[in-house]
Amino acid sequence: MTSNADPLAALIGHEHAVKRLNAIAHDPPQSIVIEGGDADSRVALALYWAMRLNCASGSIPCGQCPACKQIADFAFNDLIMFDGREGLIKVEPVREMRGTWGQPPNGDGHRVTVFAEAQMFMTESANALLKTLEEPRPGNVFVLTAPQRERLLETLVSRSWVVTLAWPDVRQNNPEIDEWTRALVNFWSSGRGWFGRTSAKGAVDKHLAMQVVLGMQRELREALSGNCATPLSNTMRQQHDPKSLRRIGLILDQAQEALNTQVPVNPAMVLDWVATRMF
Repeated sequence: MTSNADPLAALIGHEHAVKRLNAIAHDPPQSIVIEGGDADSRVALALYWAMRLNCASGSIPCGQCPACKQIADFAFNDLIMFDGREGLIKVEPVREMRGTWGQPPNGDGHRVTVFAEAQMFMTESANALLKTLEEPRPGNVFVLTAPQRERLLETLVSRSWVVTLAWPDVRQNNPEIDEWTRALVNFWSSGRGWFGRTSAKGAVDKHLAMQVVLGMQRELREALSGNCATPLSNTMRQQHDPKSLRRIGLILDQAQEALNTQVPVNPAMVLDWVATRMF
């Protein structure tokens, strides 16, 4: 979170999304998807939702009751957190929670399960959650956060109420990553100028490969939002229709998963796979 003292500090500027959640708190949907913003603001809104559904005041979170304080410290009995910021969300822990989700919450409010950065779901994990959502669980609600809803399993999104945070200000890639992302997009249109970058021994390590993938995701976000505030995102939107942009997103997610696994991978080969999948 942005601040240990105030875990909701990242919600500054997102008051509209907070109001939308307040409007449905009297009859909360079983699942919501939070997109837009940045990772901190998405998690902050998920925590706000948990407080809103469990605060002793019964309305706007007071921030002072035991439930609010425990949620802020990630120590609340009825808050379950799967954090995709730390790596892949694997299937075994999701399956293990199905018995818990079949039970009523411990307190008088709702049990809130948060899947932060849910684009890090393994396919089996997403399907395991989908089975849970197909069977209504009284007192249990779920929150999935992701940069864009398109990066989640479509059937999960279709069963969820979507909240969109204000898109963050454009953050430019640093010059080195910008050079790599431009080379990648140029290869997709021309078929030239890519493999010389990745073939040299030691040219690509895991850290660099991940930064290139994240840099492409940043450009893709701009292209999908329609802002196209960087020259490269504008090029991507001109060269690819929305369906192709979403396909790029899926490819980048798979590359990120590969780089995040504990199994040894060749980072250069992961980037080459990204390049050839869209060529």
